[in-house]
Amino acid sequence: MLSRTADNLYWLARYVERAEYLARIIEVTHRLTTLPLAYVGTTNEWETALATAGCVDAFSAHHAEANEETVTEFLCFSSANPSSIQNCFEMARTNARAVRTALTMEMWDAINGSWLELKRWGNGPASREESMRFLRWVQEASLRFDGRAYRTMLRNDAYWFSRLGLYQERADNTARILDVKFHLLLPANEPVGGPIDYYQWAAILRSVSALTAYRWVYKESVKPWLIADLMILRDEMPRSLASCYDNLVRNLDHIAQAYGRQGPAQRQARAMRTRLKNHRMDDIFQQGLHEFIGEFIAANNQLSSTITQQYLM
Repeated sequence: MLSRTADNLYWLARYVERAEYLARIIEVTHRLTTLPLAYVGTTNEWETALATAGCVDAFSAHHAEANEETVTEFLCFSSANPSSIQNCFEMARTNARAVRTALTMEMWDAINGSWLELKRWGNGPASREESMRFLRWVQEASLRFDGRAYRTMLRNDAYWFSRLGLYQERADNTARILDVKFHLLLPANEPVGGPIDYYQWAAILRSVSALTAYRWVYKESVKPWLIADLMILRDEMPRSLASCYDNLVRNLDHIAQAYGRQGPAQRQARAMRTRLKNHRMDDIFQQGLHEFIGEFIAANNQLSSTITQQYLM
């Protein structure tokens, strides 16, 4: 496979996953801002949404205040934000068009149809109700594309490179959600496990579709250390860091076997998977969750650079 084709497939999957992630973050923020202040505290949830999306500096260059209208527009439709949902679908469709013959007909119909339907939203929804419908549509469009890829693609290098993009983006997103929660969402004068903490953590679980999974696994009330355990170390949780790296190692191994050669990408992915498997939550909290996640995000970015140098250039 040409490195250019692999690069298009890799970024196609990343952009679709990123669009869904942004939609989930905005939807959760809407949920939190509709609760009474007694339940969610005085934190500006819209600033938190920007921090989670990694867009604080870019937003500040164009807007003076973070509120529902400005943040929703910036994360969903702004042409000034390279990672807005609209730009994610635009770039996903551009990448898909470049490798049209590497996609199944069902995959192309899903991404092209979503891009065309997005045009009908114009400059954005006119009300909060329409905004919520839009966010649900984005999530459904992403799931539709991912489901068609899973059910229709040959298990060959095209499929494996697209999976690399998906799981790299998902790992980064999950890590950032956790990091922002611990440092921005919970007010400094509120106890861990208090009522404010409960509603914020429940919202975070909803943002990764993990609230029901949490209840199945732990059968306890919402507790921060158990949520961190679910989202970092539990292999059976599809959006956990451990699950993402299990899949990254598996797909990198498939690629190495197909091309008859391994390299630094395989070694780096295995090292992170081993680290996650050998860690316990007590050790992570003792080290410092922020420090652990910061190291993970840096290592995940390094793996992305290594994959690019090894396969996509």
